[in-house]
Amino acid sequence: MRERRPAQERRHAREFALFVAGAAGRLLHTATLLTGEPASRPAPAAEELLTCALSRTYAVWDRLRGDDPYERTRREMAAHFARTAWRHRRPRGGLLDRLSPQERLVLVLRLYEGVAEEQTAAQLGLPAERVHALCLRAIAEMRSRRPGPEPPAAHRPVPETGSGPAQDSAPKPAAP
Repeated sequence: MRERRPAQERRHAREFALFVAGAAGRLLHTATLLTGEPASRPAPAAEELLTCALSRTYAVWDRLRGDDPYERTRREMAAHFARTAWRHRRPRGGLLDRLSPQERLVLVLRLYEGVAEEQTAAQLGLPAERVHALCLRAIAEMRSRRPGPEPPAAHRPVPETGSGPAQDSAPKPAAP
């Protein structure tokens, strides 16, 4: 019996490593959206969130028995994010950083991950109407985002008008 345990643990470790190899990219992107960090730079908060979720999934790996490990990890990540949302309040320059953590969580689960409204509500312990309202508010906030400011005047081409005074192209003498 002792010989079967290490073999089973090795098999679980291999299965988990294959799962992580296939799902880590999408899960990291989900974590990056949740934390509001830019995807173009290293995202330490997102990596921490994902690592915590993966470790909790690995802890119950042998008890999943047909459950989807991706869904389990996503639920763990969402639950951990909801418990630690206060850490993710300040803007970090990411795509969804203008939203509150709760709006971000609902928007990512509903639109990016495709979780049904009722499932999202049950997972977060909120009424379905509240999840619907949060999702609508988050969408409206993202749609209201205006494009960035115009480039400074130094970078815009100046139209040539021949009506202005001629400028002297000679260099000015330096002040003593």
